[in-house]
Amino acid sequence: MPTAKIVIYHNPRCSKSRETLQLIRDAGVEPQVVEYLKDPPDAAALDGLCRKLGVEPQALVRFKEEEAKSLKLTPKDPRPRAEWLRLLAAHPVLIERPIVVRGAQARLGRPPEAVKELL
Repeated sequence: MPTAKIVIYHNPRCSKSRETLQLIRDAGVEPQVVEYLKDPPDAAALDGLCRKLGVEPQALVRFKEEEAKSLKLTPKDPRPRAEWLRLLAAHPVLIERPIVVRGAQARLGRPPEAVKELL
């Protein structure tokens, strides 16, 4: 795994995302930074991230965002997996961040220290 590139799905306006990026850099690694609000992942990429994280798509939804409220999203919403993925792809502001990927593994940087095992 040492040769696998680290990728961070990053929002520079988010303090946890900035802290996680700095933690990775402090470990001597320069990750590939994907600013997912500028370059949003499609549903297939989000599906891969969810599988690497071992979570269902609704686990990545920021339900407190205004956009989630306006879409009337709730954690117990019975939408099919594919619909959640399409929704996140269409509304990337709803994606929980940061997500750090290395090879076949991924971690959510909440707290930032959760990504240390990927370094």
